[in-house]
Amino acid sequence: MMPFETVENAGQLNGLALAYIGDAVYEVYVRRHLLAAGNVRPHELHRRAVRYVSARAQAKVIFALLDEGVLTDEEKEIVRRGRNAKSGTIPKNTDVQTYRHSTAFEALIGYHFLVNNEARIMELISRSFAIIEREERALE
Repeated sequence: MMPFETVENAGQLNGLALAYIGDAVYEVYVRRHLLAAGNVRPHELHRRAVRYVSARAQAKVIFALLDEGVLTDEEKEIVRRGRNAKSGTIPKNTDVQTYRHSTAFEALIGYHFLVNNEARIMELISRSFAIIEREERALE
């Protein structure tokens, strides 16, 4: 992948700006994960991707990361700013609290992307996949 320039003031960006890029980054990782697992039918890819990128799934991930104590104080601050950011839009398929927590997760991913912390992105996304897949198995 082409190297990206580090955004020097990434820690000072608005939580919604961080979530904006974090959403795109997470989506790419989810798509890659699904293709690596051998899923290739477009409808099936979309159906499976929703299980990872939905507001509900991302909110569960952020709660689990906080409960497991894997976030640093700096990351908790990014999460707090992402959660408290006012978007001005009303979510269609979820409640406001779930939407805010999913925004917090996206802000965390966005922050690490903008500071070129690929190792931490990989760790957090791997954990998110494990959390989501563990929950799916529990529901079966």
